[in-house]
Amino acid sequence: MPVNLPAEVKVELMGNELTVTGSKGALSQVFNSAVNVEVVDGSINFSAVNPVKSSIAMAGSARANTANMVHGVSHGFEKKLELHGVGYRAQVKSGVVDLSLGFSHPAEYKIPADVSIEMLSQTEIIIKGVDKQRVGQVAAEIRAYRPPEPYKGKGVRYSNEHIVLKDAKKK
Repeated sequence: MPVNLPAEVKVELMGNELTVTGSKGALSQVFNSAVNVEVVDGSINFSAVNPVKSSIAMAGSARANTANMVHGVSHGFEKKLELHGVGYRAQVKSGVVDLSLGFSHPAEYKIPADVSIEMLSQTEIIIKGVDKQRVGQVAAEIRAYRPPEPYKGKGVRYSNEHIVLKDAKKK
């Protein structure tokens, strides 16, 4: 299945390295030699060099990664985090996210250069970027400071995450 390219996206293939450039930024990736990559007027085709199961799997992964790269440089990716708990809040100060999560000290997360973080309110964080993997990794690292606990649901969670609460211990 080919990856169709929007009009504003430019693609450059040099050997096994594919560079995708769009209005939001540029991404590049080096593919395994078991994958054959072809850029044909307005689309990118992927095929396995050998009909071996591992080579076919690598071609599918290369296709999915490239589709994410094309979407990222044209539209971008975002993840939304919510803070649940009394006194839990966050704020962005000069390249650092300052998180108050019930600890005796504030947790600080240094914002990477290729990702931007916005605050909708004191309890809602939006992470935006071009690289899907990088945006997800930053969201996971912030969530790891205080994952949601199963009894009251307090902690940092994704906006679409559903926490199944446990019943309190019965006497």
